[in-house]
Amino acid sequence: MAELKLTLVVACALIDADRRVLIAQRPQGKSMAGLWEFPGGKVEPGERPEQTLIRELHEELGIMVAEPCLAPLTFASHGYESFHLLMPLYICRRWEGMVTPREGQQLAWVRATKLRDYPMPPADLPLIPHLEDLLL
Repeated sequence: MAELKLTLVVACALIDADRRVLIAQRPQGKSMAGLWEFPGGKVEPGERPEQTLIRELHEELGIMVAEPCLAPLTFASHGYESFHLLMPLYICRRWEGMVTPREGQQLAWVRATKLRDYPMPPADLPLIPHLEDLLL
């Protein structure tokens, strides 16, 4: 079996006052376009996962998140055809600013029990039960 490159991507479940989770639809032109995912992105060399999330949430959604407001919940480990994805999932209930789609993506605030109604990349699916446990 060929060795797959390990890719570290960090994701965040933003949770609003109504206990709904924010998901974003991958825009056309990106891999897995049209699928829904938790906001986040690839960890750059020299970055800690928390720094990546703070940067990505600002770039993608226009919000400011303080590091103490990020709490690790679980992680996904998934082998795709050309790489292996390791994805820590953090939760965040406090941020500054209005959540705004800055990259042309569709956004949806969804109850944890309704997350399965949205088509997601395979790596995101195992994260759903952890959010259901947290938010039910």
